[in-house]
Amino acid sequence: MSDELLLSIEKLVYGGDGLAHADGSTVLVPYVLPGEQVRANIKAKKKKLTWARLVEVSSPSPERVKAPCPHFETCGGCHYQHIGAAEQLRLKKEILRETLSRLGGISWDGPIQEHSAEPYGYRNRAQWAVREAKPRAIGYFLPESSLIVPIDRCPVLSPALTKTFEQLQNMTRSGVLPEHVLEIEAFADSRDEKIALNVAFQRFSKPAADIATTLRGALPQIESLLLLDQSKDRFELSGPGYLVHEAAGFTFRVSHLSFFQVNRFLIEDLLRTMTAGAKGDLALDLYSGVGFFTLPLARNFKRVVAVDANLAATRDLYANAEIAGVTITSHNEHAEEFLRKPQESPDFVSLDPPRAGLGVEAAAKLAELGSPEIVYLSCDPATLARDLAVLTGTSRKGAAPVADADRPNAHRYDITEVHLFDLFPQTFHIETLVRLRRAP
Repeated sequence: MSDELLLSIEKLVYGGDGLAHADGSTVLVPYVLPGEQVRANIKAKKKKLTWARLVEVSSPSPERVKAPCPHFETCGGCHYQHIGAAEQLRLKKEILRETLSRLGGISWDGPIQEHSAEPYGYRNRAQWAVREAKPRAIGYFLPESSLIVPIDRCPVLSPALTKTFEQLQNMTRSGVLPEHVLEIEAFADSRDEKIALNVAFQRFSKPAADIATTLRGALPQIESLLLLDQSKDRFELSGPGYLVHEAAGFTFRVSHLSFFQVNRFLIEDLLRTMTAGAKGDLALDLYSGVGFFTLPLARNFKRVVAVDANLAATRDLYANAEIAGVTITSHNEHAEEFLRKPQESPDFVSLDPPRAGLGVEAAAKLAELGSPEIVYLSCDPATLARDLAVLTGTSRKGAAPVADADRPNAHRYDITEVHLFDLFPQTFHIETLVRLRRAP
């Protein structure tokens, strides 16, 4: 195989690449569309899998559009800016169906309900790295690299984060940003007015109070500021330590180290869809975080049990429950550990795990609880497919279904709804909500 390849792109796969074949090898190349003819250079090979770098699109797809960001294909943060918003959604649904079938044996022929909003200006949280070369600048890491590419604009950021980025970039390039900064994370509130900053330093070059004064003087929109001196593993806080988000009539305190949904346009839709029709005596909210789903569930259930391993989020959850005037029971532990212990059978289970998913053992334990309804929100189709195979009693293609004898205490579930939330337009990421009901 020569270093340059002439490829016909067959389809997109999860991860942002297009798939093609050449000389008996499967080739993956980014920034392409199905049906395009392209030239690419070989970047790496492993057995019969080749990774290539796009050189030229010789025959473009009619769905190809001009990317609005001058840094597209360089910074690596976005993968699909060359594709229109509607086509991105169509392709993501294809990728989702294929991944569920190939990895989990889940053949879902029903509708995948779309939830989308503005394709740009949606992010309420971003993280930037500081390049110490002269001139200094902030930007994003190059794909699969420790190199930092400076940027001038990022169109997926909310207006408040765009303003914050511009101010920080000006500080960095003019030498005003304090020395030894490694990374800066910015988070905007629901009104897109106030921000919280997490700033990690290799070491403080001056007292933390002086650093806070400098940053607050340049960025008056800062509500709360958390500084980290990595050399001493020490945090310094300036401000209340949290931002406030409002959604669907609920108020959420979100601390510096707590997770909250990133797409500011789809937050309420996600909350309402996840909890729609849920009511009864006992609800179980796994990976509950600051209580994004716990609070609305507490309005419709006599008891709600919330489980999350993040201590900061658990503290936020209790504060948010008090604000909402609801009573909850919270366990500050990993969901996998919680499910290993005997539990009551809940009437409803919601779960929003990280990218690693629930895991085979925990999914089996969840199935044993026998809840009539489970709603699973996933940020990774591959781990979702694995977990659904356990909950539905199916398996990967070519393998035998999971036998009831192998799971004597487990219940089997049927998928009743599949929703795709496009929380990260312009990227390959897919957020999937699956509603399951216990099989008769």
